Amino acid sequence: MSRKIVAGEALGAKIDEREAYCVAMIASRALLFLVLLSVSGCGGSQETPGSAPRAQRPAETRSREGTERPPAVKAVGFATARIEILPLTELAEPADGEQRPILSVYLALLDAFGSQIKAPGILRFELYEYVPRSADPKGQRIAIWSGVDLDLTDPAQNNKHWRNFLRAYEFKLDVQADTGETYILEATCMCPEGKRLSAEFTLKPGA
Repeated sequence: MSRKIVAGEALGAKIDEREAYCVAMIASRALLFLVLLSVSGCGGSQETPGSAPRAQRPAETRSREGTERPPAVKAVGFATARIEILPLTELAEPADGEQRPILSVYLALLDAFGSQIKAPGILRFELYEYVPRSADPKGQRIAIWSGVDLDLTDPAQNNKHWRNFLRAYEFKLDVQADTGETYILEATCMCPEGKRLSAEFTLKPGA
């Protein structure tokens, strides 16, 4: 009888060991599953229903093409800011076969930084008598030039008068004037944006 009791107790102990082993295996697998689940959840968004959407990061504001387009930047300071009649300007004697003197005008357009530029505009030149010892030396106007040939908004005309080695424009104007006299030359430029710029130059004989 005592042997049967001992055998029963041994069998019960083995059953308890197997149950404990099974419970441990189930617990370890459950723990491993929870660890894997938490690790995989770190890479993505874990928003729960009803929660406020998280703020977009800069990388998430890209366009559908995959790249962000830079904001448009308006160029400032590169339009014509002032004009200048260069010292090369002169009133020369009539050439062979010419009846009138030729007024060679060299005009520079400058941006806000003082650089000579090539730009559109409509020009007008006026020639005045010179009044010495006067607060306003401009006397009577004796000539005016305007028209299609001075329209620098036309690409062909603009390029025709442009002298790249001078970074300026050259104009040949015939005029009925005495090359031995002093005159005031005024240049006016009407810019596309509506600005009106002007410059004056004193034409001296033999200069």
